[in-house]
Amino acid sequence: MAGESRKKATKPSKTLEQRLWEAADALRGNQEPSEYKHVVLGLVFLKYISDRFEERRLAIAATLGDPNSDDYVANEARRSEFLEDRDEYRSHNVFWVPEQARWQYIQDRAKLSTIGQDIDTAMDLIEKENPSIRGVLPRNYGREGLDKGRLGQLVDLIGSIGFTESDDHGSDDVLGRVYEYFLGQFAGKETGKDAGAFYTPRSVVRTLVEMLEPYHGRVYDPACGSGGMFVQSAEFVKAHGGKRTDISVFGQEFTDTTWKLAKMNLALRGIEADLGDHSDDSFARDLHPDLRADFVIANPPFNVSNWWDAKLADDSRWKYGVPPEGNANFAWVQHFIYHLSPKGTAGFVLANGSLSSKSSGEGEIRRKLVEADLVDCIVAMPDKLFFNTGIPVSLWFVSKDRHGNGHRMRQGEVLFIDARKLGTMESRRLRVLSDDDVSKIAGKYHAWRNHDGDYEDVPGFAKAASLHEIAQHDFVLTPGRYVGSEEAEVDEEPIDEKIERLKKELFAEFERGRELEEEVRTRLEGLV
Repeated sequence: MAGESRKKATKPSKTLEQRLWEAADALRGNQEPSEYKHVVLGLVFLKYISDRFEERRLAIAATLGDPNSDDYVANEARRSEFLEDRDEYRSHNVFWVPEQARWQYIQDRAKLSTIGQDIDTAMDLIEKENPSIRGVLPRNYGREGLDKGRLGQLVDLIGSIGFTESDDHGSDDVLGRVYEYFLGQFAGKETGKDAGAFYTPRSVVRTLVEMLEPYHGRVYDPACGSGGMFVQSAEFVKAHGGKRTDISVFGQEFTDTTWKLAKMNLALRGIEADLGDHSDDSFARDLHPDLRADFVIANPPFNVSNWWDAKLADDSRWKYGVPPEGNANFAWVQHFIYHLSPKGTAGFVLANGSLSSKSSGEGEIRRKLVEADLVDCIVAMPDKLFFNTGIPVSLWFVSKDRHGNGHRMRQGEVLFIDARKLGTMESRRLRVLSDDDVSKIAGKYHAWRNHDGDYEDVPGFAKAASLHEIAQHDFVLTPGRYVGSEEAEVDEEPIDEKIERLKKELFAEFERGRELEEEVRTRLEGLV
């Protein structure tokens, strides 16, 4: 029983997201919703790196104080010197945190009127000691409009959340989940940014990474959001006995605050990455024009309509056709292909409309991609995978040199997987893929792609189709057409027409309601 009590005591009683929502409530009195996430993220970052710092500090102290250790130091003064040796932390990918930036120092001052300035000072000190995040951390906690009493409550709430490796919260793309949850809660007020543009749920990222298997080489994400793709890629390498340095990370992000989020996220995990020295548009100002990556892994924003720039008309990336000005989906696809090495493979998320759309030349671009033998695999995913959008999506895998590139020859065929029935509802609005779900999808792809994979079609789930079969379907790539189940949901009705239709239906219901009301009134009056 005692063991059970201890086990229960170490398990957080509330989820990270719930605690952060409490934190937002603590600031609700005087802050705009768009400001909440920046205030909280800064404190989450501060708490996270301070916890890691203290964890490393305790480990050093334990080693130096152990008479049985080869690193035992009897002299207490010498031990103290080692504890202040920055290299002892940086060599373990731990930030050096100056004393006035450590969480305990901040926590002890939470009730003081100077807490805002104290946090700003902590951020300055951390940036000064750690050049990789210089100019990235949030500031302005000392501003007059931020209620210091509420800020103190926020410090206390964040202080109750653990971020060590033994804690559940430490294993996830923490900053991304925080950012996502806040945007999800304030979706009605924070418009213009699709959830998929800055963060991809962990189970989707894991599926992409497990299928791609980026053991070593250059990994590129030109719509990198909070950096979750890179984090999972590094975790994959580590899980298979490799080192973080086995992959080189390159990325780009359009939104400045999200670019800073990615810089912090990767810095937290000791992942060196070239995200450029500023945020920028991957189409108009490609920060890595000469990069040819072994792996491209991305979740670009869906169906972006305002991406076009006139100077892109003759861009060398549009080898398979100029993408329509009103939708960036196939601009992203061709951008990924352009940046692949001669033996590279890309895995990415796209809205289901890209599987079948024939508007504005998209059908022709898709046909040319298939005929160029670039399309390797298409996976139809289940719905409700994202917090802030219910749009159905698919995973695309395109690969160069498909007559080998380390695997069996796959020319002339495409693997279709229908995974729409997988996953379980974690909540009313979010579905997640389990480890078994991810293994089922990735395992089927590897069985088909790899030498001696012993692949077999599975009716209703997986089918290896020839290019001739795909041509018979007019190059529509919806997996349901090939595996034998219903097609993935695609809403082809133009949004303007849909709004007009729904408006008419609603007004008709209003009119019907008025007629019923009049009829009821008449009958009631007849009873008098």
